[in-house]
Amino acid sequence: MKIQPDFRELSCSECTQGAGLEFDFSMALQPIVNATTRTVFAQEALVRGLNNESAAKVFNHVNDTNRYRFDQACRVKAIKLASELEIDSLLSINFMPRAVYRPELCIRATLKAAKEYGFPIERIIFEVTEGEKVDDYDHLRSIVDHYKQRGFLTAIDDFGAGYSGLNLLAEMQTNLIKLDMALVRNVHQDRVRQSIIKGILQVCRDLDIEVIAEGIETAEEFETLQSFGIELFQGFFFAEPAFESLASISWR
Repeated sequence: MKIQPDFRELSCSECTQGAGLEFDFSMALQPIVNATTRTVFAQEALVRGLNNESAAKVFNHVNDTNRYRFDQACRVKAIKLASELEIDSLLSINFMPRAVYRPELCIRATLKAAKEYGFPIERIIFEVTEGEKVDDYDHLRSIVDHYKQRGFLTAIDDFGAGYSGLNLLAEMQTNLIKLDMALVRNVHQDRVRQSIIKGILQVCRDLDIEVIAEGIETAEEFETLQSFGIELFQGFFFAEPAFESLASISWR
C-alpha cells in the first residue's frame, strides 16, 4: 500500500524538531557578497547533517512521502537560525517545486516562522533549482508569482546547468538568477563560456533581473566576471559555508 504524504500543518517548534520526518538536520550559511560595495547581499541557508554532514547525505533520506515535511522544515530552520544569528542581510532559502502542492497553503509555515522569529519576509529569497527537471511550468510559475505577490524575492539557482536553460526564464521572470558554477569555472580561459555569460547578462538587463555568479574559486574567475559588470558573487574565493554560524569573508 502506498503511503500518502502528510500535509498537516505543524507549529514552528515541530518543524525545527523534524516532526513528520524520521531524521533531523541542520543548516550552514554561505554569504553572497556585493563586491562593489564590499557588503553581504544575502546569506544562503544550506542543508547539513546534525554533525555538519554533507547535503547529499541528508537528501538520501528525502522521498515522495516526506518531501513536503522536509521542505517546510528547511524553511523554518533557516529563518530560526537567521534570527538567532541576527543577520541583517537577505536570507536565501532553496525550495523544492515538487514539494509545493498549493503555494498559498505551503507558504503558511514560512509566514508563521517569520512572525514568530521576527524576520521580515521582504528579506527572504526563495531559490528554485534549475537542475531539477520541471514537468509542470504552469505550477512552477504559479508558485513564483504567488511568492512575489506576498513580498518575497525569487531566484533561479544553478542557471545554465539544468534541463531548461532560457526556456525556464521565458516561462517566468524571477528577481535574480544564479549562474551555475559549471559556466563560471575557468571562465577566464574559455571564450565560449564568456560569450554565453555575456548573452545571459544582456537578457537579464533587458528583463531587470539581477545576476549572481556562484562557485567562484579563483581571482581570475572573479576578475573576469566582474569586468562583465557582475557585482554579486558567491563561492569559496570569498567564504566557505559556516555550520550554524556566519562565515568570515575574505575580501579580495
